[in-house]
Amino acid sequence: MTLATRLYTWLRGAHVGTDQFGNRYYRDKTGASRCDGLREKRWVMYNGDVEASRVPPAWHAWLHHIVTDPPAPGAATRPWQKEHVPNLTGTAAAYRPPGHEFKGGKRARATGDYEPWTPN
Repeated sequence: MTLATRLYTWLRGAHVGTDQFGNRYYRDKTGASRCDGLREKRWVMYNGDVEASRVPPAWHAWLHHIVTDPPAPGAATRPWQKEHVPNLTGTAAAYRPPGHEFKGGKRARATGDYEPWTPN
C-alpha cells in the first residue's frame, strides 16, 4: 500500500472487517449518504502481497456491491464448499503436473493409441 492509501484510509476509512488471510476491509465514512448519487467507496488493505485472488468470495461480493452487508465473521458455509485458496501460479506451491521440468522432466510412458509425431 502507498502512503497516500494509508493516509486516505486513516482520514476517511471506516474499518468493516478482516478475513482469514488478515486482509482488512474499509468503507468510506460518509457511506451511501453521498449526495452525488455514487455508491459508497469500498476497498481492501492487503496483508502481505497485493494479489486480488487472495480476497475470499464473500468479501469479493461485498467489495463489488453484489451484497449490501459485509460477511459475518463466523458465517456458515455449505457442506460442498471448499476453503478459499489464493492463486498460487508463479510460486513454489504452484501445481506442476508429472513430467514438468521442475519435477524431473520425466513423465510416465503414454498408453493406448497415442503415437508421438516425428518429422520425416
